Amino acid sequence: MRFMFWIFLAVALCAMGYVLWHVWCVLPFPKWGKWISVLVMAACLVSMFPLLGGGFDKLSLNVASACYDISTSSLFFFLYLLMIFLVLDMARLVHLLPSASLHENWTTTIAVLALMLVIFIGGNIHYNNKVRVPLALTTEKRLPKDYKIVMASDLHLGYHNRRAELSRWVDLINAEKPDFVLIAGDIIDISTRPLIEEGMAEELRRINAPVYACLGNHEYYSNEPKARKFYKDAGIRLLIDETTVVDSAITIIGRDDRTNPERKSVKVLTAGVDKAAYSIILDHQPYNLELAEQCGVDFQLSGHTHRGQVWPVSWITDAIYECSHGSHRRGSTQYYVSSGLGIWGGKYRIGTQSEYVVATLRHP
Repeated sequence: MRFMFWIFLAVALCAMGYVLWHVWCVLPFPKWGKWISVLVMAACLVSMFPLLGGGFDKLSLNVASACYDISTSSLFFFLYLLMIFLVLDMARLVHLLPSASLHENWTTTIAVLALMLVIFIGGNIHYNNKVRVPLALTTEKRLPKDYKIVMASDLHLGYHNRRAELSRWVDLINAEKPDFVLIAGDIIDISTRPLIEEGMAEELRRINAPVYACLGNHEYYSNEPKARKFYKDAGIRLLIDETTVVDSAITIIGRDDRTNPERKSVKVLTAGVDKAAYSIILDHQPYNLELAEQCGVDFQLSGHTHRGQVWPVSWITDAIYECSHGSHRRGSTQYYVSSGLGIWGGKYRIGTQSEYVVATLRHP
């Protein structure tokens, strides 16, 4: 594992150097202008390390939010600059572009800047457009009524998704008038500090229905005991390797995140479940989907993948997971893997979507 980390770090540094070198070469600026541009870009990327180490908690909330947006957005900017310069280099190698187009060239500089603006302004607009996904769930098991369930995952509340944004999401949920709400982990992004300072627990209490949730990996990153307290303050029923029953007809099972190697297995969690009741399992990371099928679970809700957030990372998540986004079925077990209502890092959705699911559960 450590060897793979160093390989990844070496590749990342090489990619960063490749991008910064091309920026230096293509900018039609005097040397001092090139140095400023390259150093500012490198600083934006390197500024992420204090975030990962909890350093942003020492800054004022507004300053920390600005630093978060700049540092995490730079990751996506570098990714797309890397792809753009690779395409330009290939075009140059096959003589579709003259070499001069990549050397102190105003036309190339403006074209690359315009393309980046289109991609990321469009990506930000798309992120802010929350997609309502309808989902029909049917069962032969007896239900006292039809149920309307709002499902979500990966809210990532924190320095970037703040209370005003959460308020909009709560309004979307309440507009559906659900019987209950399910959240498949990662309500918290990287720190509970902005959630506490902005009183987000109070905002979540505005949801006019019972809310059930499981832990995600980010609850562990943000300090799991503090995350548990926040869930309690927010009125969310947190299920950590435990079950609860709704109307004696629906069993909801919350599985601990796989970050905890000692979490209970699906087999153990479902051992005492009433088979006559409709069963739902919340498991943040959608690995080993066959386990729910083998244990006779009716429905599984997961998240975590974000479907890569931006293309072409979505191709990687599609390759890693049996289902990285959307509806899926194994035998009589239905699944939904959400790409998330919120997002980690910069607020951009390119080739993916931010969503919430509105499911109807009924006996046909």
